[in-house]
Amino acid sequence: MKKIDFFELKVLFAATVLLAIMACTNNKPAEAVENPETSVETTDTLSEETKQQNMEEVQAFLKECNAFFIATVDGDQPHVRPFGVSEIIDGRLYIITGKVKNVYKQMAANGKFEICALKPSGSEWIRVNGTLVNDDALSVKTEMLERNPNLKSMYQADDDNIAVLYITDGSARFCSFSGPERKVKF
Repeated sequence: MKKIDFFELKVLFAATVLLAIMACTNNKPAEAVENPETSVETTDTLSEETKQQNMEEVQAFLKECNAFFIATVDGDQPHVRPFGVSEIIDGRLYIITGKVKNVYKQMAANGKFEICALKPSGSEWIRVNGTLVNDDALSVKTEMLERNPNLKSMYQADDDNIAVLYITDGSARFCSFSGPERKVKF
């Protein structure tokens, strides 16, 4: 996996902020056209196999981006932070953070979130939203650290700081400057 240097991270962040502003003001690039046929069924009507495939597609996109940005709220103030780890464990898409961090406190108070990630090409991005749920299972924490050994310097599976959270009621919007938006649920 390619490491992102500080300049690349700043460019990704700036692009993500620009995309978020465009989304919040309902401005779309001229090439982006809303396709009414991209409407999504509710997760209740999707098969487990389809939900799993959609989740795997979201995960693959996030991995390709290397870094993604999670938006949370604190009262009426939004906060956006870079993250770099997501994993599918036992059929759930997880992220990891520390319980002492403000981002975790915001997630615990309001589990609703949005992720935005931009591919290195700069022409494709994803927006993921849903609700984050904390999972204190030791087995999940252990698996997350085994898959991401660089995190072992910050967390121990059995410490009181590690927080692994999974997405429920997840939906993702795959966007591109060169094609129609596609929506999936997982």
